[in-house]
Amino acid sequence: MRAERPQRIGRKPRAAAGPTPPSLTTEQGVWLLIAAGVTLAPHALYLPLWLTGACAVLLGWRALLLRQRRQPPHHLLLLSFALASGIAVRQEYGHFFGKDPGVALLALLLCLKLLEMRRTRDVRAAVLLCFFLQMALFFEDQSLPIALSALAGTWLAIVALLALADPGAARRAQMRTGALLLAQGMPFMLMLFLLFPRVQGPLWGLPADATSARSGLSDAMSPGSISSLGTSPEIAFRAEFDGPLPEPPARYWRGPVLTRFDGRTWHAARNAEAGTPFYTPSGRRFDYRMTLEAHDQRWMLALDFPGAGTAPLRFSSANQALLPRPLQTRSRFELSAWPDTPTGLQEAAPVLESARALPDGYNPRSRELAGRLAAGASSDAAILGRVLAHLRGSGLIYTLRPPLLGRHSVDEFLFDTRRGFCEHFASAFTVLMRAAGVPARVVAGYQGGEINPIDGHLVVRQSDAHAWAEVWLAGRGWVRVDPTALAAPQRIDAGLAAALPEGEALPLMLRRDLGWLRNLRHRWEALSNAWDQRVLGYNPDRQREFLARLGFGRVDWATLVGLMSGMTVALLGGLMAWASWQRHTRDPLERSWQVFCRRLARAGHPRASWEGPRDYGLRLATALPRQADELTGIANTYARLRYGAAARRADVRALNRRIRKLELQ
Repeated sequence: MRAERPQRIGRKPRAAAGPTPPSLTTEQGVWLLIAAGVTLAPHALYLPLWLTGACAVLLGWRALLLRQRRQPPHHLLLLSFALASGIAVRQEYGHFFGKDPGVALLALLLCLKLLEMRRTRDVRAAVLLCFFLQMALFFEDQSLPIALSALAGTWLAIVALLALADPGAARRAQMRTGALLLAQGMPFMLMLFLLFPRVQGPLWGLPADATSARSGLSDAMSPGSISSLGTSPEIAFRAEFDGPLPEPPARYWRGPVLTRFDGRTWHAARNAEAGTPFYTPSGRRFDYRMTLEAHDQRWMLALDFPGAGTAPLRFSSANQALLPRPLQTRSRFELSAWPDTPTGLQEAAPVLESARALPDGYNPRSRELAGRLAAGASSDAAILGRVLAHLRGSGLIYTLRPPLLGRHSVDEFLFDTRRGFCEHFASAFTVLMRAAGVPARVVAGYQGGEINPIDGHLVVRQSDAHAWAEVWLAGRGWVRVDPTALAAPQRIDAGLAAALPEGEALPLMLRRDLGWLRNLRHRWEALSNAWDQRVLGYNPDRQREFLARLGFGRVDWATLVGLMSGMTVALLGGLMAWASWQRHTRDPLERSWQVFCRRLARAGHPRASWEGPRDYGLRLATALPRQADELTGIANTYARLRYGAAARRADVRALNRRIRKLELQ
């Protein structure tokens, strides 16, 4: 045995510092680099390009040092890099506080930490940074791919720790052990997910973060504002109906109502609000559940015309369903719609007057045209018919890429370019009606949607964004008119792709000749929807419903804490029992020894819990002297195989045969 060198009093033992980089094996370094790379790769979607490049260079530098077995850079050089990184992050974001600069700084520090690894604690600090950055991914995105990415990164970080703790273990054994440890943590994770008291709000991140990447409609519309959404496959919301779906011409999802017009842009006006609709719902009724993506607006995008639902809705005098505050997280609502309901039968005079207003100095040719169309008309309905007939015969073309328009945008569209998207048609029609003296307004929202054949949900995308118009007619109230259908009726019945002229380039996901790609997208979106509904949508209400189905009534914090404590004890007991069973069933040497002990116990010579195999063998030899040699031989062989060098399988099998042939006398 090698003698230990005496340590000097007052000096820290060198062993506590852990291995230095030369003792860090290539295997350990590779696992650390892989764990860091997998952790940082998803962050590249959200970090500035220069910062992603800097991380890649630093990781490459660490890989080169590992390959050449060279010492880490001098600490002054790394300190300079750290200071420069801090200054660069400050310049990029303008401050150090908040999610984005914090994550950016940690990403750089992780790469620098890998370069300065000198002690065991440096390695562990790097792994802990990996864990934190995996959690930080959910600040940006909570989708299923991000969850799988974080799970893979966590597994690799665990494997890196295992490689550090046991450098002699085989690579496959380390990977298997890492996966086993991760699997053993899953029941606890599931228990906490189901029982930990839920809070209303985003699952991860700050409320302000949820809308950092919002897209979709706004409360203003100018030429080109909606056509820019026409190529976006991003999902605006999903709807699941209890019965038959409304037919495509009835699928108008109401957003902002735009009444004020400044000559080029339409704006939403302030409207009166109440807790109940300004109309009496009647006619057909459709009940559905809507999962609405965060858009940082108050409007619901509910199907025309919404009634009171389970959510605390407000209603505007412009027939909108509103939320108490802007929607900043993906939310699920149960709603009803009455598409045949008449609205605005008793509309106030100031509202009608504002719906006839046009700014002076804009679109003179359209005003002159409206005057000619309205001349001699017997009613507003007659004017409506003349305007629609004129637009139908004007040769207007529906296109996803309309030309740019100038000051008199309606004139240029109607008389010059004749090419436009839905906002051009709705705006031109409304201006003509107002110029003819008929109250009219623009409504923005979504129209149509696509049924996902996998889960049956109606999926409405940003590409389904639409604008239509409403005119007020005496005795009929506000009447929906969709002038886009005059040039492209397929837009209403079959969607955007069917309405565009032949030869116009379509976004990849809208092309009808790529059926396999659409099918693949349907499957993926159905899976993502299940994730959203069951995981991200597990809010306080759904937690109460889940516990109620388990037989728990009204639960409070004390009940939940008791349930979690009981489940924790049960899970720990189960894992311990499983580990004990594994030890006895998977270790053939231990299994043979247990057989030997049980046989001797049945013969009246049980082994004490504190008794080692050699002591047990000596006691058996005294109690059974005629078989003393055999009994001590078995006990000594077991001790040698158990506590000596690695036992060979042949020796274990020989001991097993010897035990089974033993006949007690």
